[in-house]
Amino acid sequence: MARLRRDTHTAYSESAALRLRAAWLYYNQGLTQKDVAEKIGVSRTTVVRMLDEALKRSEVQIWINEGIADCVELAVRLEKAYGLDEAVVVPAADNAEATAKSVGLALGQFLTEAIPDDCTVGVGWGRTLTASLASFRPARRERVKVVSLLGGVVEAHHINPIEYTWQLASQLGAECYLFLAPLLVDSRETKRSLIEKCGLKTLFDLAENMDIAVVSCGDIGPRASSLSRDFIARQELDELIAAGCVCDTMCNFLDAEGHTIDHPIRHRVMSIDLDTVKKARHIVLVSGGAHRAPAIRATIRRIGCNTLITDEGAAQAMLRLAETSAAA
Repeated sequence: MARLRRDTHTAYSESAALRLRAAWLYYNQGLTQKDVAEKIGVSRTTVVRMLDEALKRSEVQIWINEGIADCVELAVRLEKAYGLDEAVVVPAADNAEATAKSVGLALGQFLTEAIPDDCTVGVGWGRTLTASLASFRPARRERVKVVSLLGGVVEAHHINPIEYTWQLASQLGAECYLFLAPLLVDSRETKRSLIEKCGLKTLFDLAENMDIAVVSCGDIGPRASSLSRDFIARQELDELIAAGCVCDTMCNFLDAEGHTIDHPIRHRVMSIDLDTVKKARHIVLVSGGAHRAPAIRATIRRIGCNTLITDEGAAQAMLRLAETSAAA
């Protein structure tokens, strides 16, 4: 499952974004129709239809419309620089909330057509993932399981991971497995007891064989909008930053190279271990904003990534990081 195929899902396969991507790869990158089909995960017949439609709509003339072409070019460059199967880049927005919304909408479109029957889907949480529900319109699937990958928060909130998991599963008609535990507990012993004695081991067992893992990541620092800042004591946050933390992925805290920060909080977080997430057959990473580029890079280094969904600002910053790393 290195690449999710979408042969039977014509609504997404023939959408403007994918159609223009096919046109870019065929006309600007010189790929054959067969290569384009393999690259974007559709049949060659679908590629022929999309290219024909692009011509009829005058989307392909001497050039592809500049703004869209920039996003497609960035996506192609990201794939090459980071070894991705697929990158989806949306136009930059004015602020963090707008970025989360636009990137989330792209995720919703992707998941609408990418989740097949007989599939186990693990999901994280965050503003961006929650925003995906606005564009998530799947057909009902058979024998699908949706598994929450981390605990929740006590107060009712639109970004509660339990609520996101439940809504995603409900729209799919899928079995839903909720991580019914606090996001943070008081000790390693409490965490172990909840897993082994309170029924949470089922989640960990299911996570060992995920077909798709959908995760986001946040940055840690003065400008950070990571949700962890709302739930972690200021002293602990300062200690993490002092230890080199640049990234929060499912409340797992990473340095710039993707290594887990050795801090006591790691033993109190109720989440599936990133080593387990890494085993998923297809990893979808979703995050946007130029300031999050180091966090996205760290997450890719830690767990890998098949499909990256992000925005122009993050894409450009990630390419600069890759160039700097190559020159070092």
